[in-house]
Amino acid sequence: MLRVRVKTAAKRTTSSARWLERQLNDPYVVAAKREGFRSRAAYKLTELDDKYRFLKPGQRVVDLGAAPGGWSQVAADRVKSLEGRGQVIAIDYLGVEPIPGVEIVELDFTDDTAEPKLKALLRDGGADVVLSDMAAPTVGHTKTDHLRIMGLAESAAYFACDVLSPGGAFVCKVFQGGTEKELLELLKKSFGVVRHVKPPASRSDSAELYVVATGFRGKLSDQTK
Repeated sequence: MLRVRVKTAAKRTTSSARWLERQLNDPYVVAAKREGFRSRAAYKLTELDDKYRFLKPGQRVVDLGAAPGGWSQVAADRVKSLEGRGQVIAIDYLGVEPIPGVEIVELDFTDDTAEPKLKALLRDGGADVVLSDMAAPTVGHTKTDHLRIMGLAESAAYFACDVLSPGGAFVCKVFQGGTEKELLELLKKSFGVVRHVKPPASRSDSAELYVVATGFRGKLSDQTK
């Protein structure tokens, strides 16, 4: 692929020109447009699932922070919700254009009404996989940004532990530096295997990592019975 160079213009700052040049020369962006994915992030989930095989036909999936919908597209294809076998529910406070095989909820996941609504939509009230690519708006202060994204990750983890069926999986974005101790302890108690992974599609200059927790043991209250 020939490299595209972008020059600054009267209405384009140097930083925006640099961002545009990176987008135009990113092979994942090019591939996403060619293959009809909503975003390059679809390849992150594809690479994670190709390696760890947590998405299977017939499963029920909840995609937290789904906009613009790349992860939901991958999930719908892999659980066969288009064929009426699996189920994919996507939630985001940003509008998401309709996706075949996906039920979309336009609501902030941190809203008090979000969890009951998701549970009501899930078949048999439970899920097999919970995905979270949620990211809080950054403020440019590393510690604050880290705390914000870890807060979202913790909320997603507690939701996962509440709705997952035994054997289920949880995949969530975190920041480099790993998962906070309290959250990591929760995941290790609740799942058979917990990994930190940086998929190839994640940009090398990005601080993001993904925690992939598989083999859900069941609710902690049930484990102690």
